[in-house]
Amino acid sequence: MRLSLLSLLMFCSVGHAAVPLQEITVEQATRLIQQQQLSSVELTQYYLQQISAVDDAGPELNAIVDINPDALQQAAAMDAERKAGKIRSALHGMPVVLKANIATADTLPTTAGALALKDFKTSTDAALVAQLRAAGAVILAKANLSEWANFRGEGSASGWSALGGQTKNPYVLTHSPCGSSSGSGVAVAADLTLLAVGTETDGSIVCPASMNAVVGIKPTRGSVPGQGIIPIADAQDIAGPMARTVADAATLLEVLQTPEAQQKTGPLQAKAWLPKKVVLVRAFDKDYPAIKLMLDKTEAALLVAGVQVQTVQSWKLADELYRDELKVLVYEFGRDLARWLKDYQAPESVNTIQKLVDFNQAKGKEALAFYGQDYLQQAAAMDLVKEQASYQQALTNSRTLAEQLLDQYLKQAKADLILIPTYGPSWPIDHVKGDSFNFGTSTAAAVAGYPNLSLPGGFDSDLPLGLSLIGLPWSEQKLISTATFLEKKLQARKTPEFLSKAR
Repeated sequence: MRLSLLSLLMFCSVGHAAVPLQEITVEQATRLIQQQQLSSVELTQYYLQQISAVDDAGPELNAIVDINPDALQQAAAMDAERKAGKIRSALHGMPVVLKANIATADTLPTTAGALALKDFKTSTDAALVAQLRAAGAVILAKANLSEWANFRGEGSASGWSALGGQTKNPYVLTHSPCGSSSGSGVAVAADLTLLAVGTETDGSIVCPASMNAVVGIKPTRGSVPGQGIIPIADAQDIAGPMARTVADAATLLEVLQTPEAQQKTGPLQAKAWLPKKVVLVRAFDKDYPAIKLMLDKTEAALLVAGVQVQTVQSWKLADELYRDELKVLVYEFGRDLARWLKDYQAPESVNTIQKLVDFNQAKGKEALAFYGQDYLQQAAAMDLVKEQASYQQALTNSRTLAEQLLDQYLKQAKADLILIPTYGPSWPIDHVKGDSFNFGTSTAAAVAGYPNLSLPGGFDSDLPLGLSLIGLPWSEQKLISTATFLEKKLQARKTPEFLSKAR
């Protein structure tokens, strides 16, 4: 699919006067198109050129695994519709990259990065893809990810898959892009696309958003349809937007939402609104001076604006919550992945989890590389009937513990939002030891199903830092409005320099 890029670029030449497209926003692109200074074809062509220059060559980020050969034709169709007076949505003619675990009924493979699903094409769009197409979005490409959404086994390195290789952090190429939606985050950060869709079970949207200085939104549980996404666990899996600005992420999220979610949240707009009270978690200040500086600026901006800020000096989840979460994920992985393989008609040789395990073992290092397949093996061996009661207890208990932690601030303390560092700074990529997470704060919102928005908040030397905003279910508009305010005050995002090493 990548070999056809040159022919795609030859589809048409830019006919309008040159306009700056680097890190353009949806609003800016739409305005230029309305003024007939730009077309969707030209915008799509720009990103194809970026992929060629930055992902395939130059720093070789390895964020994109497959390019849609129909992307320019889709863009041309949207231009024709616009010329005829038909505009489908705010995303009309806007390029979007999808994570490679999201099914598309076209020539793009749906693989989760696994060798076992190499070149596998589905005959049905994932529900969210159907919504994107209906909204007039151009499906540009699919992005690399941590194989099986980082749930094949322990000791993995974020952003690596057997099919896609290792995705690099565009700020410091030797460092981790984090999270299984790493390709989606890097594609947005490096200006390989206007917008991207990631998926999260626990941290896989907000961590790459944090470490690649983009906006990522993990929405309320159930607010985005999950049908068609290669699953880990229905209890926590959800897709969400990744973009360079809060406004662009909000525009994409509104299209991704179910009709029921749209009714509950109302229109999602990057409009001026400030909460009355927030809880600011400063549990990591002592160990990370750059995080302290980020939170100092955040607190000062909120206080000047008249927001009440309650500071919290500790943030610790019970070990029991993590144990129960893992039990839930393994159980549902065994249940949900088996169902997906059947429903989407995976090749007969790998259409059960046990066959996947056997395939990997037979292929050896070609499939398993530097770490194992513990989670696949556990899922294959799971007796779903025998373990049902234990699973249900773990599901109830983990959700209760997660909700208790968040609700003591969002309900008892009557705060509108919790503000907390998303993750610590990135670490060097290591294919011997795997990931070296310092800390992460995604679990409570992931398990509880509460929305979590990560916003570029600052830098630790050359490494981006993210600030998370967490609210009660269906409070996406509050998160988006507050993040819009902080985006303007912090001015934290910088264009990546593709440094060969940290300075």
